[in-house]
Amino acid sequence: MSADYPQVLLKYRQPDRITTLEEYRQHGGYTALASVIQNGDPAPVKAVLADATLLGRGGAGFPAGVKLKTVADDAPHPRYVVCNADEMEPGTFKDRVFLHAEPHMLIEGMTLAAFSIRASHGIIFIRPEYESAARILEREIGLAREAGLVGENILGSDYGFNIVVHRSGGRYICGEVTAQLNALMGRRPNPKQPPPYATDKGLWAKPTLINNVETLACIPHIVNHGAQWFKDLALTPEAAGTKLFCVSGKVNRPGVYELPLGVKLSTIIEDCCGGMKNGARFKACLPGGASTGFMTAEHYDIAMDFDSLKKVGNRLGTGAIMVFDHHTCMVAATLNLTEFFARESCGWCTPCREGFPYLRDLLGRIENGQGEADMIPQIKTICRHLWKTYCAFAPGGVGPIESLLAHFEDEIMQHIEEKKCPFA
Repeated sequence: MSADYPQVLLKYRQPDRITTLEEYRQHGGYTALASVIQNGDPAPVKAVLADATLLGRGGAGFPAGVKLKTVADDAPHPRYVVCNADEMEPGTFKDRVFLHAEPHMLIEGMTLAAFSIRASHGIIFIRPEYESAARILEREIGLAREAGLVGENILGSDYGFNIVVHRSGGRYICGEVTAQLNALMGRRPNPKQPPPYATDKGLWAKPTLINNVETLACIPHIVNHGAQWFKDLALTPEAAGTKLFCVSGKVNRPGVYELPLGVKLSTIIEDCCGGMKNGARFKACLPGGASTGFMTAEHYDIAMDFDSLKKVGNRLGTGAIMVFDHHTCMVAATLNLTEFFARESCGWCTPCREGFPYLRDLLGRIENGQGEADMIPQIKTICRHLWKTYCAFAPGGVGPIESLLAHFEDEIMQHIEEKKCPFA
């Protein structure tokens, strides 16, 4: 189980409730904020995060310390920090679990990030289905404000930072950085291609730092314990820290597990999740949510970190592992994901708007026994076009399709030759 590994984000997780403000402070919570506020210098926060090589946990894996440093010292005010708690990636539920466990860790992390760039306004952008988490956050932010930990004159200093919770309109595209900024400003949530980048001109053309829930939650621990401590948590030299892996699908114990980066996929499935359900055989998995590619038994023992997956042409993404057994029709699984991406496209650019419905139609006909062999090159061509879009939505959405063609083309041909789904 994950308890065999060092626990950082979920160390004090309660089985049926959040960790209260008092409990969080008893466990060392807000000591990082107090030390930074007392020191009064934001530079050490930027430096330690850069040295720790904390990579964004929301999917992109961009270095958090580098992002902080892109906010210029002479940038205009006000400055903003946005926490992306939208989490609409299929198969991903780690942030929801975390917010129901340690809300103050996020609040402290946001405030530390804000202090490092001298931001005065914080926004937690949360999906509407997470209403219970939104209410928890609003209540706990209020308690933190009463304790002088957020708001004006934090811990008696001259620094102030206020946090509000903003409920999303409920579209997957709102999780994309530039679309999220548009949504927060009341505009249609279409993506746009930088430059300018958000840290230069974000909300209302002011510097805006956007990070994922899990990324921000790591900051207090790195400030308290140092960069080397964070690096040493990982099992591979290229990685740093722990990761919240959320596992779903054909395993005995699905759930969220905090594990060191670099842990083997086989260890997660067999030790943490109790093995495959009903004694089935592992067939494939998506390692980082719906916008990553399938991995087969060939990579069953792969180290689950950013670099290791990149070397095999895949991505760690959100760390959402969706497991499929040997009874699963991979065409049907991919069709299900493609339905989602076809529905959630914002329609801003033509390849994405037109491509996903076309892919959905072709995969649907193959699955229903109406497929033809020439549909395979058609699918490959459309997938190539979907890499030419404004944002990462479409390239991510074709990840499962391209890996279906790479690893399971024989299964596609079986559908076509037998004029039916062989797994029906």
